[in-house]
Amino acid sequence: MNGYWFLIIVIGLVGLLVQWRLKSVFAKYSKVMSPGGLTGAQIAQKMLNDNGIYDVSVTCVKGQLTDHYNPSKKTVNLSEDVYRMNSVSAAAVAAHECGHAVQHKVGYAPLRLRSALVPVVNISSQLSMIVIIIGLLIINIFPPLFWVGIAMFALVFLFSVITLPVEFNASRRALAWLQSSNALGETELAQAKEALRWAASTYVVAALSSLASLLYYIGLGNSRR
Repeated sequence: MNGYWFLIIVIGLVGLLVQWRLKSVFAKYSKVMSPGGLTGAQIAQKMLNDNGIYDVSVTCVKGQLTDHYNPSKKTVNLSEDVYRMNSVSAAAVAAHECGHAVQHKVGYAPLRLRSALVPVVNISSQLSMIVIIIGLLIINIFPPLFWVGIAMFALVFLFSVITLPVEFNASRRALAWLQSSNALGETELAQAKEALRWAASTYVVAALSSLASLLYYIGLGNSRR
């Protein structure tokens, strides 16, 4: 079991490092102005229009790195800095979120699957730990409850795995459009690619963390039997 704890701690430290690097890179490229002079909101609107998407609105939300695409409401939600700023970081983030809108339009399978799992995963993420703890306490009396909790947590892990192709594909679509539309020059495009690569790394770390925790709980349950 100590091995699992060590793995969880290492992944946690890597996650902190990735988060620090992500914020550092985005702060750095938020000071680099994009050559076209377009704000994040304008970049988003242009990418949507260029892809024939006219039923998705671009909105501004509070917070930092709170940018996301809402498929149910069909909104590209950009944080205040991204929405208003003309920078490489803003262009990269805005285009990435619009990449999800393009996925939605073309029926990208991993996005459809992830969207379908959201309601179930929301419940599983809230209750899995409670069920696992109670299941451990009574594992010798009623073993199935513990494994129900494990199944719920495994669903959360599955969701984090399905998220990976969704995020990587959205970044590829974003970079392809930023290049073809000449929204960014060659140098700025490389900077946007670096920023999106670090953003994607956070999802990789999250998936690894979920896997390590899942293995730990399974091992803990087996040792209590």
